[in-house]
Amino acid sequence: MGEIEREGVLSREKVEEEEEAEASVEIWKYIFGFVEMAVVKCAIELGIAEAIEKHGRAMTVSEISSALGCDPALLKRIMRFLAHRKIFKAVTMGGSNGYTQTPLSRRLMKEGQQSMAALLLLESTPIMLAPWHSLSARVMANGRPSFQNTHGEDVWRYAAANLDHSNLINEAMACDAKLVMPVIIENCNEEFRGLKSVVDVGGGNGTAMRILHQALPSIRAINFDLPHVIAQAPHSDGLEHVAGDMFQSVPKADAAFLMWVLHDWSDEECIEILKKCREGISKENGKVMIVEAVIEEGEGGKVKALEDVGLMLDMVMMAHTNFGKERTLKEWEYVIKMAGFSSYTVKPIPAVQSVILAYY
Repeated sequence: MGEIEREGVLSREKVEEEEEAEASVEIWKYIFGFVEMAVVKCAIELGIAEAIEKHGRAMTVSEISSALGCDPALLKRIMRFLAHRKIFKAVTMGGSNGYTQTPLSRRLMKEGQQSMAALLLLESTPIMLAPWHSLSARVMANGRPSFQNTHGEDVWRYAAANLDHSNLINEAMACDAKLVMPVIIENCNEEFRGLKSVVDVGGGNGTAMRILHQALPSIRAINFDLPHVIAQAPHSDGLEHVAGDMFQSVPKADAAFLMWVLHDWSDEECIEILKKCREGISKENGKVMIVEAVIEEGEGGKVKALEDVGLMLDMVMMAHTNFGKERTLKEWEYVIKMAGFSSYTVKPIPAVQSVILAYY
């Protein structure tokens, strides 16, 4: 064996050793992957972030325990875990350990512009966790949809029959809308210019259109969803709620807006929904604004962490919907063109989603 060949063998062995060492650590992340969600859910339910925020400064475990009625010894372990993941920040307070808020912990507060608590509480309910246990059966050639297999009906029929769960879904979507809509308005100001009316198709409790109308009051904002959803939607000045079924018809407007809607459905169902949207918009300057993740097929594009969220969402669609999925740009192009739109553009924004504009 020559010197170069020997060096190559040693190099490969070193790489294999490093990979084995990494795997011996990484595997634990998957064995106990549920722990992070469970402990964060615990923190939300206890109201730890709210207690520290109300206090106005760092708090010791003893102070947090007194405020929330917790067992100090157990809470100390919870806080150690959360601080290790930089959810709360550990500080020293006169010889005692204390904890203060971080941008991440503030997202665990149930109220507030940046709260994501409702989305985590939704995804961690037994209702939404149960379908994951039959994911392998779903992937088989003749597998049934996981949610339907677990609960006897699809997620939308289940929500219609269980209003508490329906409201939790709409609260979860609303907390994301609070974060994303200002970003969309800031980055797509030109796209909204000249529009007199926008209808949010599948808009839940109307949060997205409420934010749009507050930012651009000249636009008539219409929130469109199923009757049982609209019946629970709160009144908001300048916002019009309309009940109906997007598979039947969509209210007429200059533009239709769909955020986190089409990923719930198969290509054929997406095409049907988009056709109804196309029927409702102006032939002259009508557009459909699709706010969804775009899965990258090559290098580049979104920040890697956001790309990873898109891939995780694709698994969520597999577990929670019948035939929904996150789509690549080619897959988006297919459903848009099959629905009859003449052209489309994609506008990346600093979020998990991109804004896809389909023109009449």
